[in-house]
Amino acid sequence: VIMSLGTVGCFWLPLLKLFSGKKVIVNLDGLDDKREKWNSLARFVIGNARLIAAKEADLIVSDNLVIQQYVKDKYNRESFLIEYGGDNAQPNGNTQELVKYGLSKGEYAFKVARIEPENKIDIILEAFSKMPSLKFVLVGNWNNSEYGKQTRKYYQKFSNLILLDPIYDPEIINLLRSNCKYYIHGHSAGGTNPSLVEAMYLALPVIASDVPYNRATTEGKALYFKTADDLCSIVKDLTLEKLKQMSADMNGIAQRRYLWAIIAEKYENLYK
Repeated sequence: VIMSLGTVGCFWLPLLKLFSGKKVIVNLDGLDDKREKWNSLARFVIGNARLIAAKEADLIVSDNLVIQQYVKDKYNRESFLIEYGGDNAQPNGNTQELVKYGLSKGEYAFKVARIEPENKIDIILEAFSKMPSLKFVLVGNWNNSEYGKQTRKYYQKFSNLILLDPIYDPEIINLLRSNCKYYIHGHSAGGTNPSLVEAMYLALPVIASDVPYNRATTEGKALYFKTADDLCSIVKDLTLEKLKQMSADMNGIAQRRYLWAIIAEKYENLYK
């Protein structure tokens, strides 16, 4: 069995199957040609690679219910729903380390993401810039694009916005996210986002971009925003009771669906 995670290399799939005699499983990943960052040529290439993968694969994996339905409607193929585990994210209760970042447990909102327009970076920063009494921490690759550089340059003047460079040490990233008051998830493209299921496993209350992928992942039990004003209203109306309920809901879903043992077993069953 050959397993392909993603589709861009699938232009070679017909030849690979012809000469190898192997069975091929393809995880289609997200609908990357919908991302704003790609030009028309890139979108054409990505879309056609996915078309070939969908036609040639012996089995297809979709990582979100919305992707699964898209595959059925677009390519008339059934696919297997396999998401991602979140239990690689473990709580870090060493709150004394938070002092280095000027933070205290439960007194800030948090997000980690690539700094790209489809992750609603502008909307989220605009919202929190209007709420100066609330600290918001955003970890991302600011220097990888002109968009990131300009966005950071504009918003770093707001003292409540803490805009950190990428952090690859899992202990530190888990320290920052597991001690936040709630998690902001702005991703609007793709399918099931690993950063979201990790936040859910950590029992973080989630406020997410209002797109079908995120509603499917959280089973409609998070809070959802479309605009900066939406996000401001949600944050201002949050109660301790609502935060506790969301925390329990997110963790309950993660324990039921987003454990790596569950994900691994689903893949193993495909191989068999």
